Amino acid sequence: MQQNLQNKKGLVQNVFDQVYDQYDLMNDFMSFGIHRLWKKNLINIMNPSSKQKLIDVASGTGDIAKLYLNDVGSHSDITCVDPNKGMINKAKEKLKGYKNLKWTIASAEKLPFKDNSFDFYTISFGLRNTKNLNKALSEAYRVLKPGGRYLCLEFSKIQNTNLETIYRNYSRLIPLIGKLIVGEQEPYEYLVKSIENFLNQEELLELIKKNNFKKCYFRNLSGGIVSIHSGWKI
Repeated sequence: MQQNLQNKKGLVQNVFDQVYDQYDLMNDFMSFGIHRLWKKNLINIMNPSSKQKLIDVASGTGDIAKLYLNDVGSHSDITCVDPNKGMINKAKEKLKGYKNLKWTIASAEKLPFKDNSFDFYTISFGLRNTKNLNKALSEAYRVLKPGGRYLCLEFSKIQNTNLETIYRNYSRLIPLIGKLIVGEQEPYEYLVKSIENFLNQEELLELIKKNNFKKCYFRNLSGGIVSIHSGWKI
């Protein structure tokens, strides 16, 4: 399933080239820090144990990897994957005190790993930025071990009409906030458009099922501003 906005040549790469240095600051500012609770919810749902292997795709500045290692200790292997070199370098600096981390520059649609390699696959606010959703999902399925679990945290569709109105009005301010904080407005115009154009919860659930995952479900957080989708490779 192709995504039209993300397939504009160089668009997503240029977006993250412009914002990686202030990525964490802007995330905290835009979400009032709530993105940290959403990511913690993802780890809680995962409920990992030590010596399990995680691949975190679209890993950004390493928030999921950090939470995972804080939860299970240093006896687990984590592979962080992101297509943006600047983002990877930022994550390396941020997590330099942590062990058992590997770093790979690659897209979700083409992962340079063997079949059946990982116990968990996570992608947080990254599936929306892929050019082809089916390729990203099929690659996730391929690299997971039998019995492995897929977890996706992503912006979704709000269920409450009043909250949706408030959120829509706030979204119009995000590019202006980006201009103020980061000095760039265009990346945040893309952010708002990509959220508006993305699948709703049920549509994404069906797409995950079509890519062979079983026991699939989703959980809304913050009234559906974001949702966590889960599926198993059986």
